[in-house]
Amino acid sequence: MERLKGKVVVITGAGSGIGRSAAELMGREGARVVVADHNTQGAEETAALVEGAGG
Repeated sequence: MERLKGKVVVITGAGSGIGRSAAELMGREGARVVVADHNTQGAEETAALVEGAGG
């Protein structure tokens, strides 16, 4: 589904755990996702996952 198509979401703490899961979910739902985390490697990994999910 693309319930969030056309929306932009910002996920803080997206480098791991709940933040990563939320970012992936929002991406699958069609949102444009901005990831933020002090763990830059984790944030970059999450960004790649989100892009792969369509976000």
